[in-house]
Amino acid sequence: MKFVKSQMKQLIKDNPELQTRLSSLIKEHDLEKSFALKALYHSEVAEGGKYQLAYQALDLPKG
Repeated sequence: MKFVKSQMKQLIKDNPELQTRLSSLIKEHDLEKSFALKALYHSEVAEGGKYQLAYQALDLPKG
């Protein structure tokens, strides 16, 4: 599975819990948004993370 910034942004937009986590990562660690997105991806999506299936569903063709 590969990090796709647009998919990650959509996943966060659709999920208030991830919005909160992103904001706290940015503030806590003084990160730029792009780095916080990658950190959130690796902690919550990749390698069987809690949001992996939702993230993968964004990659499916709309039909």
